[in-house]
Amino acid sequence: MIPQKPMGDFLAVALYLAAGLVFAVVPMIVSMLVVKKGQGAQRGATYESGMETIGSAWIQFTVAYYIYALIFLAFDVDVLYLFPVATVYGKYASRDLIEVLVFVGILSLAIVYAWRKGVFEWKRR
Repeated sequence: MIPQKPMGDFLAVALYLAAGLVFAVVPMIVSMLVVKKGQGAQRGATYESGMETIGSAWIQFTVAYYIYALIFLAFDVDVLYLFPVATVYGKYASRDLIEVLVFVGILSLAIVYAWRKGVFEWKRR
């Protein structure tokens, strides 16, 4: 016979799901009700800042910008893993410190690798 789960677990998940939906949907509904729906002359422009655009809006950027952004994003997300480890230091603090140092060391090797490949060098035209 399969053991039955108490309904309290499912109720908690349902409440969290409902709260998430409320926090996601209510601001959109409020903004649709509050915002003024006017059509100005600049509505179809590339940027609605009120300034006239100069030249074409289609500018080609070098791939180095995107690689730099992806590296930043990857390391930014990886650093988020350090916060939970720092909060649970306890009985095995020396082991946790060594694990964090290994983790940061691997991240540092990735930065050195990208540096050696020339990702951080900006070529001017």
